[in-house]
Amino acid sequence: MNDFERKMADSSKEGLYASTIQYFQVNLGLVCNQACQHCHLHCSPERTEVMEWQVMEMIISAAETVRPRLVDLTGGAPELNPDFRRFVGALRERGLPVQVRTNLTVITEPGMEDLPDYYRDNDIQLVGSLPCYLEKNVKAQRGEQVYEKSVKAIKALNGTGYGVEPDLVLNLVYNPGGAFLPGDQSALEKAYRKELMTRFDLRFTNLLTITNMPIGRFKEDLRLRNREEEYMELLRNSFNPTTVDDLMCRYQISFGWDGTMYDCDFNLALGFSVDHGAPDHINKFNASILSSRRIVTGSHCFGCTAGAGSSCGGALVDPGS
Repeated sequence: MNDFERKMADSSKEGLYASTIQYFQVNLGLVCNQACQHCHLHCSPERTEVMEWQVMEMIISAAETVRPRLVDLTGGAPELNPDFRRFVGALRERGLPVQVRTNLTVITEPGMEDLPDYYRDNDIQLVGSLPCYLEKNVKAQRGEQVYEKSVKAIKALNGTGYGVEPDLVLNLVYNPGGAFLPGDQSALEKAYRKELMTRFDLRFTNLLTITNMPIGRFKEDLRLRNREEEYMELLRNSFNPTTVDDLMCRYQISFGWDGTMYDCDFNLALGFSVDHGAPDHINKFNASILSSRRIVTGSHCFGCTAGAGSSCGGALVDPGS
């Protein structure tokens, strides 16, 4: 029993279990046009891992059976998978809602300039990563020219209606620039709206706050600064039991680029596949077993239960809950 499960045992002696499968999260590969400091998957332009069409076909078949509320595409930069548009087209033809987690700057890459129109024409929801509204903070996390390219991308998306029209969802993602928890999501959203509107006349739908997980490049940076244990203590001491019911792992299944199944994208990064007797690869997909599986946990899970909580959909509870 790890320290997270010991903490959970205070309220549940049986461990953490899935409740249903409402979301498919699909990692299309680790190739990215960026190499962000906080990336938990070590994505970069040098990575070569991408999901192949044969795996996509099995996921499409499983999605037709389960009919999830959303198929959430991530990476890397999911748009850089050679079969990205073919996959999206197949999902949409079957009436399956699709969301793309975009790093925004991919829109400015050669040959990708039509992405805003493509997103709109295929009724795709968007989640765009913009870790801060201040250039210096984005530069520190994501590198040179990323802020300028992100602004350009949001402007292009606004031009097609994203973040402007109610049905064209463009949510932005904030994550802290260091070893601290996100601030209040609603307050940060107001600050983003004011700053981005005043400076660039940019619009978006909602802001989502996501805690930095103590894994991947962020963990390496913590170790370099001798702050790993300090950060882990912050997460442990900030455990909020009211977040547990809404943890994303309880309502989704995550697919790695090779078809291995995980409880979440963070477990994917750590190589912690679905376990406790549940099938761990898409070629053995069983909706009945997976929808009630026991979740594989670790110390990193404190990142999702700290403070107001953290999920792929942002904060889980109101501050102070």
